[in-house]
Amino acid sequence: MKRIVVVAAVAGLGLTGLGATSAQAASPSAGPAGGFNPAALSWHTCPADFVKTVHDLYDALYPVSKIVQCAELSVPMDYAKPQGKKITLQLTRTPHTGKGEAKGDIVVNPGGPGGGGALFGPRVFAQNSAPMRDAYNVIGFDPRGVGMSVPALTCDPNYTNAPRPDYGTGDRKSVATWLKLSKGYAEACAKADATGLLNHIKTIDSVNDMESIRRALGSKKLDYYGASYGTYLGSAYATVYPKTVGKMVLDGNVGPSDAWYDANLNQDIQFDINIDYYFGWIAKYDSVYHLGTTQKQVRSYFYDLRAKLKNKPVYYTDPDSGQTIAVGPDELTDVILNAGYRRSQAVWHGYAAGLSAYKSGDTATFAQTFGAQTTGGADDNGYAVYLGVQCTDVQWPLSWKKWQRDNERINSKHPFETWGNAWYNAPCLFWPAKAGKPVNIGHTRDLPRNILMFQSTADAATPYAGALDMHRRLKGSRLVVQDGDRTHCIVHRGSAQVDAYFDAYFLRGERPEQSTVHVPQLGDPTPPSSASAKTLSGAGSQQAARLKADVIR
Repeated sequence: MKRIVVVAAVAGLGLTGLGATSAQAASPSAGPAGGFNPAALSWHTCPADFVKTVHDLYDALYPVSKIVQCAELSVPMDYAKPQGKKITLQLTRTPHTGKGEAKGDIVVNPGGPGGGGALFGPRVFAQNSAPMRDAYNVIGFDPRGVGMSVPALTCDPNYTNAPRPDYGTGDRKSVATWLKLSKGYAEACAKADATGLLNHIKTIDSVNDMESIRRALGSKKLDYYGASYGTYLGSAYATVYPKTVGKMVLDGNVGPSDAWYDANLNQDIQFDINIDYYFGWIAKYDSVYHLGTTQKQVRSYFYDLRAKLKNKPVYYTDPDSGQTIAVGPDELTDVILNAGYRRSQAVWHGYAAGLSAYKSGDTATFAQTFGAQTTGGADDNGYAVYLGVQCTDVQWPLSWKKWQRDNERINSKHPFETWGNAWYNAPCLFWPAKAGKPVNIGHTRDLPRNILMFQSTADAATPYAGALDMHRRLKGSRLVVQDGDRTHCIVHRGSAQVDAYFDAYFLRGERPEQSTVHVPQLGDPTPPSSASAKTLSGAGSQQAARLKADVIR
């Protein structure tokens, strides 16, 4: 699932859970959106600022900004009251380029929860092959509470101002500090929720929204591509609305039995493994980065730096804007976490160069690579909705003793991300909306048996064991596995074999004959040929720092 980590976002992936017991709860009755008939969509030109963003992000792949369209869909806030209060979902359509009618509409979701999907539609279209662009319209949507949908939830824009208190290791001081902060954030969300959306933002609500989207499109079947948390959303849709599933691809799969508390603990282990692998990569290129010739040396450098930043954060004031940014241990961890999501030259080199800059005394480059604003706040919409969904999908453990015990156990062997992830999710201890029971994924009559899944074996955001759980539940599904790869979500990530399976499925309805097929991992990136420790100084380093894991966006 996703773990959005923008500069200064605390930890969190899009996963969290109560474990197998809660996951076996009875599914909601099939067709809870049956009493609502949405109006047909009216497509129009998108707002100019949105078009510019699409242009800047994706037009290098394909000129999607010239063809993307927007529409708004009114849906019930509470599907149990289909004629009651309405909210608005923002949709986008990137129309097919072939002649005649499109083969279909692929509805896409980027994960999260809290990930904005209006932009994800143009991105998927731009990354599609030419035959896929010719054949399919791609439909993106901002889920309820997200982005351009109305209302959009935000709780405390100043929550991530840097430097934030050290995540700690479960010590009494950090626990007291972060429990207070977590409680305060949950209370801020309660105050910000003027419409009552927090009581209607579970996965099942978005499942019903997807059914409304299908009906508004006039499609007999829902064709779907979901990444990260989008796999959980898609599989929940297939469970609740099995008869209206067309083609469905799930990429980077959530383990349904772990939703959501246990899922975060599982992530902590694999992220620690992936970051250690990254430290080994840095050591391999010591002639470039000068941080150590062994994984152990680079690892020690990183943890020593994190300890130093606890007492002495780095500050930098931009001479042009006057904005001050800072790097403490939390900011350093949150940004470099992105290296655990996928192999990427820009991300891997950018962060290694930033660490090297600190060692050489170039604190400006270091701060611009890992820093976050100290004042003024940031858009916390994604984080607010992430919590809004996960904290109410299932009941989280309410005993802090359990959290403390579990995180101390994981942290003893895998310290990189454990406590950051715990505090990212800790507002669930105090969440103001009532938790429900999750959809029992795969337990339904008429479950579609044509689903295609993609997964890498060293995915930290959605660990491989969870994908196997999903595969078992979705009987008849096929699983394409990228062995040894550390990439979260593998479609359109550089593997021609993976993308060939994706295209064959949507274009010709072909899936592998075997239940599971394996494709080789991609090679590690290498530093740019002219790399030096200062390669990404100035604006370049700011760009590198803001390269998200590219999991979903």
